[in-house]
Amino acid sequence: MEFLADFNRIMEKQSEIALASCVDNQPNVRIVNFVYHPDNKGVVYFATFRGNPKTKEFALNPQAALSTVPLGTNEHVRIQQSTVRISELTVYDLKDAFVAKVPDYASIIEQAGNELDLYEIHFKQATVTIDYTRSGSVSF
Repeated sequence: MEFLADFNRIMEKQSEIALASCVDNQPNVRIVNFVYHPDNKGVVYFATFRGNPKTKEFALNPQAALSTVPLGTNEHVRIQQSTVRISELTVYDLKDAFVAKVPDYASIIEQAGNELDLYEIHFKQATVTIDYTRSGSVSF
């Protein structure tokens, strides 16, 4: 079964990921809004306030894992091996994509956009789960 179409649909529909990190054997997870564009395969974007504790964690250990947060079904995307790094783009470059997913993000960007850093999560493989009987991997 081909899971790329499901991957793209889930990544377009869902707006939050649980993003996990680990520093000094201390795991941590947080929920963040994200943007994924199918033309830029293998890269997820999220914005966060400059100096936020998670940015310090990713500076110490850029390895991360994530899962989209399901919306009323079991459908989700899970990425076990990824690398987080600050983007050369800004939140303003992806403003339309963020606002399309989370309309309230417009006011956050308007009020505090200059305090937000944009991060990229790079990955080569993801697991797509549709339900308890259907799941598979996609590679980039």
